[in-house]
Amino acid sequence: MKGSEGESAYAAAGVDIDAQERGLREVQELARSTFTSGVLSQIGGFGGLFRPDLSALTEPVLVASADGVGTKLAVARLAGDHSTVGRDLVNHCVNDILVQGATPLFFLDYVGAGVLDPAQLVELVRGVVDGCRDNGCALLGGETAEMPGFYQRGDYELVGFVVGVVERARILDGSRVERGDVLLALPSAGLHTNGYSLARKILFEILKLSLRDRIPGDPAKRRVGEWLLAPHLSYLRPLRPLLAHPGLHALAHVTGGGLTDNLPRVLPAGLAAEIRFGSWEIPHPFRVLQDAGDVELEEMFRVFNMGVGMVAVVGREALPEISKAFAAAGQRALPIGRIVEGERGVIYDLGLTEGGEETELER
Repeated sequence: MKGSEGESAYAAAGVDIDAQERGLREVQELARSTFTSGVLSQIGGFGGLFRPDLSALTEPVLVASADGVGTKLAVARLAGDHSTVGRDLVNHCVNDILVQGATPLFFLDYVGAGVLDPAQLVELVRGVVDGCRDNGCALLGGETAEMPGFYQRGDYELVGFVVGVVERARILDGSRVERGDVLLALPSAGLHTNGYSLARKILFEILKLSLRDRIPGDPAKRRVGEWLLAPHLSYLRPLRPLLAHPGLHALAHVTGGGLTDNLPRVLPAGLAAEIRFGSWEIPHPFRVLQDAGDVELEEMFRVFNMGVGMVAVVGREALPEISKAFAAAGQRALPIGRIVEGERGVIYDLGLTEGGEETELER
């Protein structure tokens, strides 16, 4: 099979290797800017080589995780701004190993598209690079795939893989959690990277809003696009000094499944997380989504983070010291509940109803 004059057969089939190479050359330079002392290879090999310095650890354990950005990518495409989702991806993955007490060593990414736009690729990877720099890990390598006929034109996928390390004795696995522990919520910046399919349906289809429109009734007067593309925060900086603190009993990253499904992942059998509804101010945009979409409160807490990006389970005696450490790091930490005896799960203490009866939303 031959292409048109001067065109390869592969390009005629929809894959332009030369265009890929132009984008990859710039991507390689960006990745090199994240290299730490452990990197032994250059970008472009079949695999990345990394020699970690484990001399300070007695029994090091590697922790790995993989994730994507979900349909937040659709918002980025609609906005024509692909510069932020790469950082979202790194931060999400770093938080996922952070909850086990691990700090990141290196990161890998995957970009798949129907037609690979070199400028868009560079923009995406630049965001990944920014996230790696922020979190002190190396972008060790990655993969780009151009697959016409599989991805629709304009669509792309962005996936990341992180590897970190933790001292075995300091692994956070929930085994330290006990009755009476306090739940400290670290606020999110918005949706982070979950719940976008429902949020887009409500904002764009039901409310007929555009990215430029302001969120109805929002005291902060944020625009829809601004809020939807708000960054997925990394909590590594405020939490790193506390990972060895004996009073930090567990961490839960509030992603898909919200507080309802993520908190039980760090609870031992026989204990439940009791969350006091109203102990933190749920950001206004979530209330807009609930009202306009006629979404039940229970579903809201399973789909969205409701303004909480991370929960630290803290021993009551250590609460003053850990709260002070968060404040010194410039991190808000709000007590939203406690650990109680019960079936593993989350109990939402909704307070008193108009009739005076105590109500709970249990799962």
